[in-house]
Amino acid sequence: MRPVLDIVALRSLIAVADYGGFHRAAGELALSQSAVSQHVRRLEKSLGHPVVERDGRKTRFTALGAQLLEEARLILGAHDAAVQRLLGEEGATAATVVIGATEHGADQILPALTDAVREVRPDAEVRVRIDRSARLTEAVGRGELDLAVYVTEATTTEGTSVGDLPLRWYAAPGWQPPATGQLPLVAVNAPCVIRRRALTELAACRMPATVVAEAGYLAGVLDAARAGLGAALLAVPGGQHPDGLVPYRGLPAVPPVRLSALARRGSDPSLTGAAVQAVRALLASRATDRAA
Repeated sequence: MRPVLDIVALRSLIAVADYGGFHRAAGELALSQSAVSQHVRRLEKSLGHPVVERDGRKTRFTALGAQLLEEARLILGAHDAAVQRLLGEEGATAATVVIGATEHGADQILPALTDAVREVRPDAEVRVRIDRSARLTEAVGRGELDLAVYVTEATTTEGTSVGDLPLRWYAAPGWQPPATGQLPLVAVNAPCVIRRRALTELAACRMPATVVAEAGYLAGVLDAARAGLGAALLAVPGGQHPDGLVPYRGLPAVPPVRLSALARRGSDPSLTGAAVQAVRALLASRATDRAA
């Protein structure tokens, strides 16, 4: 007999992906962690293969698990829509849309994405993830994200172009580079497209530079720049400058980076289209503001 996939177990599987693990999934579903684990094991028993595995302290999906997750979203979507058609508002359940964005410009991109999703899905629960571009596209491929906006050249995954993200040098007020020696920079840990852009442009202008402070996330870079440790090349979609920093005009201009959007296979095309248009409009309006 062909295996039967349990709806409750599929819902637990999706929660594990969306909330980043069994513990958080259990909390969101108001279940015990052992119950969520049993649901996933039930699916593995039905299919005869593992769907999740441990990766250090994290849980990651196997190739079959990623495929099952994608199918689970389709199954649950069809199931919940059928219940709503049969029972009307009484059977309605709040859908969840998970969107992701690179840290660069996220303070303006995420609100635009969220508003676009709510315009198309007013009853949806919107959750967001901020991460590096490569991890975002991988999460979309695994079905963990419905849509992600990322730096195009940071990954080989092909998405839909949404526009350019301008780059500008910033430093603490009154900061000046040392009179001799290399220019001190602060940047995100490698690999990072903006870090690479900064070093490449400075080298092309014969300005020796070195990264004196680095961090895994943008917040650490901002803190190091505010402390006066060096200059930072930052992505700034609009006219607002990062708190505690000012533009530094003594360094060469750096071309913008391209942003792309990637949607989960099988996702609602109207939602994807609205999100892409929202980001394009945001970047285009900011470009007009800078030109003016």
